[in-house]
Amino acid sequence: MARRSEPLRIAIDTGGTFTDCVWVDPSTRGLRMLKVFSTPADPSRAIVDAIRTIAAEAEFILLHGTTVGTNTLLERKGARTALVTTAGFEDAIEIGRQARPKLYDFFFDRIEPLIAKDLRFGIEERTAATGEILTEPTTVDLKELAERVAAAKPESVAISLLFSFANAKNEQAVAGSLGALGVPLSISHQILPEFREYERTSTVVINAYLQPVMRRYLENMERALRGQGAGGRHQASGSPVPKIFVMQSSGGITALATAAREPVRTVLSGPAGGVVGAAATARGSGFENIIAFDMGGTSTDVSLVEGAIRTASDAQIAGLPISVPMLDIHTVGAGGGSLARFDAAGVLRVGPESAGADPGPICYGRGVQPTVTDANLLLGRLQPTKFLGGEFTLDLERTHRVTQEWLTKHGSSLSLEKFATGVVRVVNATMEKAIRVVSIERGRDPRRFTLVAFGGAGGLHACALAEALSIPHVILPAFPGALSALGILWSDVVKDYSRTVLWRVSRVIPQAKLNQEFSALEQASRLDFAREGWDGTPRFNRTVDLRYRGQGYELNLPLTSSLLGEFEAEHRRRYGYTHAKREIEIVTLRLRAALKSSRSHATAATVRGKVSRRSASETRVVFDGRRVNTKIYAREELGARKTFRGPAIVAEYSATTVVPPGKKFSVDDVGNLIIAV
Repeated sequence: MARRSEPLRIAIDTGGTFTDCVWVDPSTRGLRMLKVFSTPADPSRAIVDAIRTIAAEAEFILLHGTTVGTNTLLERKGARTALVTTAGFEDAIEIGRQARPKLYDFFFDRIEPLIAKDLRFGIEERTAATGEILTEPTTVDLKELAERVAAAKPESVAISLLFSFANAKNEQAVAGSLGALGVPLSISHQILPEFREYERTSTVVINAYLQPVMRRYLENMERALRGQGAGGRHQASGSPVPKIFVMQSSGGITALATAAREPVRTVLSGPAGGVVGAAATARGSGFENIIAFDMGGTSTDVSLVEGAIRTASDAQIAGLPISVPMLDIHTVGAGGGSLARFDAAGVLRVGPESAGADPGPICYGRGVQPTVTDANLLLGRLQPTKFLGGEFTLDLERTHRVTQEWLTKHGSSLSLEKFATGVVRVVNATMEKAIRVVSIERGRDPRRFTLVAFGGAGGLHACALAEALSIPHVILPAFPGALSALGILWSDVVKDYSRTVLWRVSRVIPQAKLNQEFSALEQASRLDFAREGWDGTPRFNRTVDLRYRGQGYELNLPLTSSLLGEFEAEHRRRYGYTHAKREIEIVTLRLRAALKSSRSHATAATVRGKVSRRSASETRVVFDGRRVNTKIYAREELGARKTFRGPAIVAEYSATTVVPPGKKFSVDDVGNLIIAV
């Protein structure tokens, strides 16, 4: 491949079954895509193979959405981590908030902290809530602490002292004493200078727990890309080190070094790209309020976007609180690879266990337990010769045989068709509940939103879910099977900053103090951007957490001249009342700094994909328990603004869409498939 004047920008999202790659063809400016099977044992192998296929000897920039942080937490395979905290608070990480999942269940399994008791170390020091240093750690205490921590042989250390967000002096002293250990240090006033000791400590502990794993993964991937010649000549012959950027949970990319230093910001890396991509493509079709529905191979991620994408700072992953900004994404274990089973009572269950990429569904040729993908194939919703544009043929005969053997083995008298119908209904119920969590349970009427379905399996189930929830329209983006990767390609460079201040105000906004604090955060962002080599002028978004004095939780609002009035209006909308005479607290200041990445200007309508046209244009698909003659369309052959009517199967390289009988659908001017439900 000829050398280009500028590096090729490739976005890659690593999933449980497939690794999705998106880039822009420099000759046509059209979007291109490649899907390869993931390599769970070493995710970088699939990435290296894909890059070598796409870029050959060309220079490239890799924008990466990774599941390494999430999987490390879920599997509890992180680093041996020590925690240093204020003496007397060593067990705060275990005591937590004392919130019981079931009030009267005395036998529930509580979540074990990531750090065992013998790896928690206290030091005599104290900072007041006002920032006044009450007790400084002595030189002797610091030396003894370093010796005790060194004897424990940790691979990483988390440091979280009481009220360090108000004054970091003691925390800096502790960090200085532990620097000689030669292991990564995660320091709370750098990662999360906010109040709530448990959540802050948990966030810093998770960062420390992931740091050696993420750094090793990113460095190995960088070395593999360089060492195997992908991305240009070998380093020995003068090739530059490949530039790698990582997607954050907050919906923006960051430099590799930053992601390796603060991996806690990447635990929802891939799903965040999907929300960015869904909002951008829906906006192109004139839809601002959406529910993003991403059904992949192992899980389904749903998120509600009302106008602008918003972040939250109170997420939980694997039951552990994380307080860095993250997109509000709800995940359930329901995907194309979710395994079907019968429980002890003989009831059909689906997921959360998944076949993953290895062995995969039965129809991939190696799996032996039925999955959602196998069920869709048995119902005629997936066409064997049209999977991945005809590059991979699904084994229908094996699916019939192995599924029947599995049913017989489990003593089931269900026909294959009834069994497959049951699998689809069960997984739909799980995903419908997830959509209700982010909409109805939060006071949002799904009838006011549009369902944006993507992921390899999203189009197979979207219409059924929209109908169940009375959602009027479904959008299938022009790049459904790799929209998360596309969202990563389109994402800005983002940095988030925060600082707890706890100011009590009457009815006047302390504008001078706010400007002073935000100006300091903005200056810090400029220095960080410059340190990473980014050019351009950042865009700043200032927001403030407020509450009535005495409340335990806050509302986050944009900083405006009418901030206090807007707080009371939002409080009334959210909770139904206000306290006109109660004092208001400004709790935490938040700044988002963003730089436009040199994103591709290719539009969705310029998608280049492959769809096999060798099979018949009509098939028989099961709808509501009966087989119906159903048209098969190749998506790129659907003319813009021309209306079609279901039942129909719309096949394309990255996904398949099922349109039930009687539903109208069309492709709009930006290439999105719109279905009227």
